[in-house]
Amino acid sequence: MQRSGEDFRTIWLKPDDRSVVQIIDQRLLPHEYRVHDLRSWQDGLVAIADMYVRGAPLIGATAAWSLYLAALHGADPASTVREAAAALLKSRPTAVNLRWAIERTLALVDQAAPGAVLADIIRADAEAICDEDIEISRGIGMHGVALLEAISRQKAGATVNVLTHCNAGSLATINWGTATAPIYFAMQRGIDVHVWVDETRPRNQGSQLTAWELAANKVPHTLIVDNAGGHLMQHGEVDIVITGTDRTTRCGDVANKIGTYLKALAAHDNGIPFYVALPSTTIDWDSRDGLMEIPIEQRDPTEVSDIYGICNGEPARVRTTSANTPISNFAFDVTPARLVTGLITERGVAEASEVGLLDLFPEKRQR
Repeated sequence: MQRSGEDFRTIWLKPDDRSVVQIIDQRLLPHEYRVHDLRSWQDGLVAIADMYVRGAPLIGATAAWSLYLAALHGADPASTVREAAAALLKSRPTAVNLRWAIERTLALVDQAAPGAVLADIIRADAEAICDEDIEISRGIGMHGVALLEAISRQKAGATVNVLTHCNAGSLATINWGTATAPIYFAMQRGIDVHVWVDETRPRNQGSQLTAWELAANKVPHTLIVDNAGGHLMQHGEVDIVITGTDRTTRCGDVANKIGTYLKALAAHDNGIPFYVALPSTTIDWDSRDGLMEIPIEQRDPTEVSDIYGICNGEPARVRTTSANTPISNFAFDVTPARLVTGLITERGVAEASEVGLLDLFPEKRQR
């Protein structure tokens, strides 16, 4: 893996073949780094639904690139793009970037002049979405690093301990990440940072993705079981919690990987700041009540019953439960705004409220 901040990307057009979009198959990490080819919009649909790609910003970018493939290969490009868009919208219901990217692309289709080459138009915009996301993540890093600098000053340069949940690193975006961007910027500024990495059951995106990425970027970190976070907070081992989000309401409620709410409760009980790093593309400006209005995805029970890893040097999947055990697998939970200290966006750090977000994004006041 190339280190974040250089030429790293999570999705790109194959250099010698513009009919192929390439991604990292995140299902295989950390044991194998494999580039996977998307040759059709259906390949993109599978990549999103089956979690070859994860993270709201990357899901949105993958949808945009999938619509490019639809336009490129469709006999009737506009019709094929609309067909693909309808299917893609159903693939991951919680992450709002998916809908945002698809609606942005469909608007281009509607506005295209007669005879325009839709594939070229959509390709240019998919590239723009990726470039914009990198700059958004950079902005999150620049604003978020100030929080870590302040803690470092308070501790007279001693280690700043950050706890995170799920994966909100470069692998969840195009580069830099959301929750990890302030950490990378802190490392560049010489701040002593250590990250507590939740394993994040059931998909283990903390242990398999975040830990792998932090190691590649030489960030000091320690993997912990999900339920250790509260214990560490009680014993003064956590200075700040920073997570990502898949959807945030205009009033500051946050939907993130299941277990985030419990971290927020533990942080609140121990007086530890709980921040959420988010690009503005994950704000659902049409939603005000996260508990009532954010759809919570329920996924395959085998994600809970089975563990993926390496056995005797070979990839293996092992069932850990009885075959007849009923399983519920909610993928996300909602953390109410009252438990969120602040929202780190590309425009600054906002209070987790409608007023706070509108102060940074006044153009959304009329929605």
